[in-house]
Amino acid sequence: MLQHEITRRRPLLDSKGNIAEPGFARRLLPVYSRKDIRAGALRVKEWDYYLINNGRFALALTVADNGYMGLDSISFIDLENLWQQTSSPISLLPLGRRHMPASSAAGDVAVKSRDYSISFRHIVGGRMLSFEMKSFSGSLPISGEISLSGEPEESIVMCTPFRKGAHFYFNQKINCMRASGSVYVRGRHYSFDPADSFAVLDWGRGVWTYSNTWYWGSASGELDGVPFGFNIGCGFGDTSAATENCLFYGGRLHKLSRVSFNIPRRAGEYSYMSPWTFTSDDGRFEMDFRPVLDRSADMDVKLLRSEQHQVFGLFSGTAVLDNGVKLRLRDFPGFAERVANKW
Repeated sequence: MLQHEITRRRPLLDSKGNIAEPGFARRLLPVYSRKDIRAGALRVKEWDYYLINNGRFALALTVADNGYMGLDSISFIDLENLWQQTSSPISLLPLGRRHMPASSAAGDVAVKSRDYSISFRHIVGGRMLSFEMKSFSGSLPISGEISLSGEPEESIVMCTPFRKGAHFYFNQKINCMRASGSVYVRGRHYSFDPADSFAVLDWGRGVWTYSNTWYWGSASGELDGVPFGFNIGCGFGDTSAATENCLFYGGRLHKLSRVSFNIPRRAGEYSYMSPWTFTSDDGRFEMDFRPVLDRSADMDVKLLRSEQHQVFGLFSGTAVLDNGVKLRLRDFPGFAERVANKW
């Protein structure tokens, strides 16, 4: 498919609150401003989500202002001992008062309550993620501090409309940042070494329709000594102008077309822990995926529901760069997810 690349800096939204130029960019060229949104504060969703993974254990941190609901989340995933714990305190009606930054490149995020704190700060040479929660795993606490460095020159930036007017999704995924630091949980210290620990930032701002199902996959690491990663996904709006599917190799983005998530079914139900496959219409992303752990959650409170399956595992297959070079992956750590929301 022909995909539109955004190459100049301009406001993200037009006077009606619609995406002014749908497509993708390699850098944060579109300019986001809450004042340009033509929807009520209850409908605006803004979040910062970080995931750090080294194939043995992973950490996910979220701070979100979803208009009617604030969400702060800490997840720790032990992929060797096959356990995970997630705690996601909710607050009512933040309505933009969390002052989420208008750019991923500047501005800090911090939330604090009697029981926990999470902060994302820009520092010289990178970012610092700090967090603590008094009662995370039963009565046991979690705490940690992770520094991120080596942000690549290019990332995937998506300007995606929905078919409903004044609804949109503005998103940046930054892969392949190196992570250093430690997490203390269940009485044990887990250390992230920048030699094999990598982070992705999922930075999202938008006005969403009520019912959505999205698919997202991501991985970051090294391939033969070169930083390599990928971002694949769909279900985030009208992607007729561009998909978010891409490879990252040596700090550069290589654009892919459409990628299909082939999740197996058993007796009509998704079988998330059975082997998946991924196929692309341009033949440039052909993968097998062996699940290791399903971080699942199902929040159902009448009109609001979020059913999530974030499956961590290992990718094996081939990915083809823009210049035709074929890369071969074997047991490359990452995740793939299916999330159905009514929100």
